[in-house]
Amino acid sequence: MRSPQQILADAAVIAVVGASRDPRKAAHSVPLQMQRYGWRIIPVNPTADELFGERVYRSLAEIPEPVDLVDVFRPADDAVDVVREAVSIGAPAVWLQLGIVSPEARRIATDAGIDYVEDRCLIVERAAAGLTRLG
Repeated sequence: MRSPQQILADAAVIAVVGASRDPRKAAHSVPLQMQRYGWRIIPVNPTADELFGERVYRSLAEIPEPVDLVDVFRPADDAVDVVREAVSIGAPAVWLQLGIVSPEARRIATDAGIDYVEDRCLIVERAAAGLTRLG
C-alpha cells in the first residue's frame, strides 16, 4: 500500500465525488486548490453542470477517461457505494476526506487491492509533502 503522499505524487487525475458549488465548503475549496497546484480535477455531482472550469459528471461510471484517485466528500454512509463504484471503474486509489471514516468502505477497497486513505485532507497532505504538479 502506498502512503498518502505517494498516492498524491503518483496521481494526475482526481475525481472528486461530492464536489460543491459553494465556495465556503471544503468540497469546493479543496479541489480548487489541488487544481491550482496542477492536478486535473474531474467533479462528480448530480446537481451541477460545470465546476472549476470542468464538466461535471453525475457518477464515476460516466467519466470517459481513467482516474488516478477518487476523492470523497460524502457522508461515511455514502462512501461504501462510492468505493464500490471506484473499484468498478478501476481506480487505483480512494481517499475519504477529513472526518469521513468507514470500516466497510476500507474493507471493500482492501479486498479489491486498491489504496485507501480516510480521515485525511488532500491539501494538508499535499502541503506537508511539498507536492505540486506544476512545471
